[in-house]
Amino acid sequence: MKLSDKSRIAIVGGGPAGSMAGFFLMELSQRIGMKIHVDLYEPKDFSRFGPAGCNMCAGVISETLVQTLAAEGIDLPSRVVQRGIESYVLHTSGCQPVTVATPVDDMRIATVYRGSGPQEPTGRLDWRSFDGYLQELARQHGVRIIQQRVTDLKWNDGRPEVICRDQEGEVYDLLIGAVGVNSNLLKKFEGMGFSFQSPTTSKGFLSEIHLGKEQVQNYLGNSMHIFLLDIPGLKFAALIPKVEYVTICLLGDRIDRPLVEKFMRSAEVRRCFPADMAWCPDDLGCEVGQACHCGPKLNLGPALHPFADRVVLVGDSVVSRLYKDGIGAAYITAKACAVTSLFLGISANDFHRHYGPVIRRIARDNKIGKIVFFITVFYQKFQFLRRGMVLMVRQERGETSNHRLMGRVLWDTFTGSATYREILFRSLHPSFILKLIVSTLTAALWPGAMRWHANQEEKKIGGLESGVKNPVKE
Repeated sequence: MKLSDKSRIAIVGGGPAGSMAGFFLMELSQRIGMKIHVDLYEPKDFSRFGPAGCNMCAGVISETLVQTLAAEGIDLPSRVVQRGIESYVLHTSGCQPVTVATPVDDMRIATVYRGSGPQEPTGRLDWRSFDGYLQELARQHGVRIIQQRVTDLKWNDGRPEVICRDQEGEVYDLLIGAVGVNSNLLKKFEGMGFSFQSPTTSKGFLSEIHLGKEQVQNYLGNSMHIFLLDIPGLKFAALIPKVEYVTICLLGDRIDRPLVEKFMRSAEVRRCFPADMAWCPDDLGCEVGQACHCGPKLNLGPALHPFADRVVLVGDSVVSRLYKDGIGAAYITAKACAVTSLFLGISANDFHRHYGPVIRRIARDNKIGKIVFFITVFYQKFQFLRRGMVLMVRQERGETSNHRLMGRVLWDTFTGSATYREILFRSLHPSFILKLIVSTLTAALWPGAMRWHANQEEKKIGGLESGVKNPVKE
C-alpha cells in the first residue's frame, strides 16, 4: 500500500504538527519527483487576535528546535519570535530568587504566540503568529489550505472520507490527524473503527497579562521565571515574558481556581508584578489588563493504536513531551509520518514498523520524566532541600559551563533542551550528588550561607541579576 503520483492526502488540523506534516510531504515528494495533492483542513484563522486564533499553548521553543527547524528550511522570522530568553529566574519559597543562565552561548529559548496574540495592539503590529507562519509556509510549498470545519470522518470503499458542514465529502488515499487533545474530532477518529484511543490528559492553566513593553522589561526582563512552591497539585509554574504581555503557565494534576488563586497571591509571584496590580481570573475587565485565560488539556500519556491502513495521527493527538516542548514533539512526529508515508508505505504495518518506534521513544522518555517531576515536587515540599538546591546554583556562578551541574539540570528540565533520560543520568552522576549533598548540609548548618553568596554576587556584578524588581530578601 503505497503513495504514488496523483495520490490525495488530507491533513485535519492546521497547528504545528499539521502544517509541518504538509510541509514535509510536499518538500520530500518534490525531491523524489512524486506529484501528490495535499489538503489541510483548519477552521481557525491564525491572523485573528484573541481566542479565535489561539491554539492554547504557552509558546516556548528551545534554541535546539529553532536551529533544527532552520536546518529543515523553516527559518523563524524576527516578527514571529516575541522575545529571546537568555536565562531563567528560579523562585522558591523562603529563598532569594536565583538566576540560571544559559549553560552554553547557543542554548537560548524563544517565546512565540501560536495565534496573533491576546488582543490587537494599539500601535504598530509588532508580531506574527507562529502557527500562521507555518501554515503559510506549507501553502507556499503547494499545500491547499481549506478553512472549513470538519464535521465527520468516514470510510468510503476502503478509503478515508473527510466531510465538512454543508459540503460533499472528499475521499483521500491517506488521512493524517493533527487535531490535538483539545479537539472533539478525536472522537471521530475513535469512531473510525481501528481501535484508536485518545491520549490520557490533565488540565493546565494559561493566562495573558498585559503590562506593556516597559513594564515587562522592568519586572521580568529577558528571563523566564520558574516557581517551585509548596502548592499541592502544582508541578510546574512559569511566567513567560513576551512583547507587551506576560504568559502565566501552570501545569499539574489538579489545576483549579483555588490553586490558581493561591499561586497568584503568593509573595514570590506578586514580587514579579507591579505592587498596585490587581488580578482576577474571571473578570476580563479587571485593572490588571488580563486579555484572556483558558484551561487547555495536556497530553500525559500516548494514544493507543494511532494508525491504521491509510490513517495516522501526529502531534499531541498521539504523544507529546511531558509538561513541555509540545512543538518539538509535533516536529518529530510530523516528519517521521511524512517519511514513512512517502518512502515506506501507508499500511498499518508500515506505520507500526517505522513510525511507531518514534512514538514509543517519546513515551518511554516521558516515563523517566515522571520520575524527574516527582523529584521536583518532592523538593518543593521541604525548605532545607530547596535551600540546598539554590545554594548549589549560586556556588556554580562564575564556573565554566562544564562545572555548572545543577544549572544545566535545571535549565534542561524547565526548557526542554534535553531528553528526560539525559537529565536523570546527569543528576545521578557522583559529582552532582556529592555537590548537592555538600550544598544542602551547608545551607542547613550555616544559616548565613545564602546571604554570604548573595553579597559576593553583588560585589561582582553591582547588584542582583534576578530580573525581579524587588527580589525576596532572606
